[in-house]
Amino acid sequence: MHTFSRTLLATALGLALAGCALSPVPFTQADRAEHVKADQARLAAEQAPITGPLTLGDAVARALKYNMEHRLKMMASALAADQADLAKYDLLPKLTLDAGYNRRDSYPASSSMSVDTGTQSLVPSTSQEKTRQTVDLGLTWNILDFGVSYWQAQQAGDRVLIAEQQRRKTAQTLIQNVRQAYWLAAGAQQLEARIDTLLGQIDSALADSRKARAERLKPSLEALAYQRSLLELVRQLEPIRNELAQAKPRLASLMNLAPGIAFTLAVPAKLETPALSAKVDALEEQALLNRPELIEADYQERIGVAETKKAMLRILPGIELSAGAHRDVNRFLVDKNWADGGLRLTWNLLGLLSAKQNMNAADQQLEIARAQRLALNMAVLSQVHIAYRDVEGKLREYGMADEVNQVDAEIHAATRASTESGADSRMQLIRAEAGSAVSELRKWQAYANLELAWAQLNSSVGVDAMPEKVASHELPALAQAFNAQAQATAKLAAAPRALPWWMPAAWAGRDD
Repeated sequence: MHTFSRTLLATALGLALAGCALSPVPFTQADRAEHVKADQARLAAEQAPITGPLTLGDAVARALKYNMEHRLKMMASALAADQADLAKYDLLPKLTLDAGYNRRDSYPASSSMSVDTGTQSLVPSTSQEKTRQTVDLGLTWNILDFGVSYWQAQQAGDRVLIAEQQRRKTAQTLIQNVRQAYWLAAGAQQLEARIDTLLGQIDSALADSRKARAERLKPSLEALAYQRSLLELVRQLEPIRNELAQAKPRLASLMNLAPGIAFTLAVPAKLETPALSAKVDALEEQALLNRPELIEADYQERIGVAETKKAMLRILPGIELSAGAHRDVNRFLVDKNWADGGLRLTWNLLGLLSAKQNMNAADQQLEIARAQRLALNMAVLSQVHIAYRDVEGKLREYGMADEVNQVDAEIHAATRASTESGADSRMQLIRAEAGSAVSELRKWQAYANLELAWAQLNSSVGVDAMPEKVASHELPALAQAFNAQAQATAKLAAAPRALPWWMPAAWAGRDD
C-alpha cells in the first residue's frame, strides 16, 4: 500500500474513533446559575424604568412592548416575512459554481483490447495528469419547478399575512387582560390601606373585649357573641385582603415587570363608562369584515387554492434548460476552456398513478378550509351577540354596584357622626366601615369586568385597541396611540334619548 493511501486510511480511522467518543454533556448548576443571571440582567436592561404613576395607556404600552408572548408573535411575524423573501429566490434559475482540486499517486493510464482477437491493441497511455484543477459555472432552469415555486412564494406571502393577524389577536387578548388587571389593581391601591386599618381596628376591639371578659366587666355570653361578630367580619375581610394583594403582581406580570418592583397607578377621580348604542346588525357586519380569525381563514383558503394548482403542475413534464462555462488545467486538453448548453425533458410517468389522489387530497384540503371559514362565521356572529349582551349586563352590574357603594358610604358617614362611646356603638361603626369597604371593592370589580366586557365586544367586532400605524414603538408613543384609539371607540353612536342610569343606551326604543 502506498504511503498516501496509508495516511488517508489512518486519518479516516482517527476521525471515526473521535466521532464514537462523543457523549452528551449536561449543564452544571453553575452553568444554569450563570444563564439565569444573564437572563435577568438582559430583562432588566431592556426595560425602561418606571418614573411615575402609570396610567392605563402606560400599562398597555409596557405590555405591548415588553410582554414576552406578544414579542414572540412579533418575532414569528418577522420570521414569516423573512421566509417569504427567501421563497422568492426559488423563482430564479440555479447558478452553481464548482471548483475542485484532485491529486492521485499514479497516472490514470489505460490500454485498449481488440474485441475480435482479444489482444491488446494499444500500449498503456493517459490523457489526464495526476493533479487536476477544474472550475465549472452552470446555469439551470426548470420550468416546472418555476411554476411550483411561484405558488409556494404566494403561499409564503399569505403566511406572512396570517402571522400578522395572529399577532393582532394576541395583542387584543393581551390588552383585554391588561384593562381588567389595571382596574382591579387600581381598586386594590385605593382599598388596601383601608382594609388593613379596618382589620387593625377589629383586632383592637377583640383585644378590648377579651380583656373586659377576663375582668368580668361584661357578661361572658355577651362578650363571646360580640367577639364572634368581630371574627366573622375578619373572615369576610381576609379573602378580600388576599385578593387585593394579588392584583398588582398580576398586572406586573402582564407588563413583564420583575417581581417585587414597586409602582403606583394614576387612578382617575371619575370612572368613565362606555356608551353602547350601536345595533347588533351593524356590529355583525363589521365583525365579518374585520375579525382577524376570519381574515386568517381567507388566507388559509387561498393557500389551499395554491396547493391545488401545485398538485396540477406536478403532473406535467419538466423542461430543464441548462448552460455552463468550464475550465480544466489538464495539459493534455486541446481546449482548456469551453462552454455548453442543453435542453432536457423529464416526466415521472409513475407519478401519473398517484395524480388523482394528489388532486383529491388538495381539493379536500381546500374544502376543509372553506368549511372551517363558514363554521368560524357562525362562531363570530355568536360571539358578537354574547359580548353585546355581556356589556349590557356589566353596565347594569356596575351601575348597581356604584349605587350600593354610595349608599354604604352615606351609612358609614352617618354612623360615624352618630356613634357614642361604648362597645355597641363601636361595633356599629366597624360594621359600617366594613360594609362600605366591601361595596367599594365590589364597585371596582364591577368596573374592571365592564372594561373587560367592553374590550371583548370590540375584539369580537374586530376593532383593534391600537391603531394600525403608530408614530414609533417607544412607550410614550404607544400610550398616546392607545389613548386616542380608546377615545375613538368609547362611543359607537349617540344615544337617542336620555335613559335611567341603570339602562344601557342600546335599550332605547325597545318595548321588551
